[in-house]
Amino acid sequence: MPDTTEQSAPRAKRPTRAQRREEILAAATRVFGSKGYHQGSLVDVAAQVGITHAGVLHHFGSKDKLLWEVLEYRDRVDVQDLEGQHIPGGMDLFRHLVTTARQNAGRRGIVQAYAVLTGESVTDGHPASTWVAERFAVLRGEISQAVRELADERSVTLPEGEPERAAAAVIAVMDGLQLQWLLDPEAVDLAAATGFAIESILTATLGSTVRITNP
Repeated sequence: MPDTTEQSAPRAKRPTRAQRREEILAAATRVFGSKGYHQGSLVDVAAQVGITHAGVLHHFGSKDKLLWEVLEYRDRVDVQDLEGQHIPGGMDLFRHLVTTARQNAGRRGIVQAYAVLTGESVTDGHPASTWVAERFAVLRGEISQAVRELADERSVTLPEGEPERAAAAVIAVMDGLQLQWLLDPEAVDLAAATGFAIESILTATLGSTVRITNP
């Protein structure tokens, strides 16, 4: 007689630990971006990945640690295609900022999470406060150094503190444009507006017209 025993379907391959962590980070980015850190729960994150609350804790230990990993994940995404996976210097830095703005227009969840978490970080006792403050300090340092490099190339002597003021303005403009874009993406061309703003700040700082040629 023919064997009528049904063969069981092959089991789906379980994701590796690294793959599962990436899934959780992506889910947490969406949850924190839409609900904020305090209102977004680990249960919400777990539900998006199809695991339990305990499963999230197994990978990250606590909600605070997950938040830190989400913030680091966001920064890794920004530089993942760069040589050495680090922000460049000089004019290439400003080109990179415009390129990042263009890419951000296609990854709303990451932009939303960044905007919400940095905004929340100014509240007392928020776990992201230190990370955000340090990140801004590093960015101001990198951008001000790039401004100095452009000034040197053009033999321009800048007043004391001018590169730092320009750096703070660039960061403020980029974050402000992201907020406007999140609220009304049809009204704001994120990459074009970012390029225009950076060129305007650099032109005012260096005293001569600056144009950023996007790669």
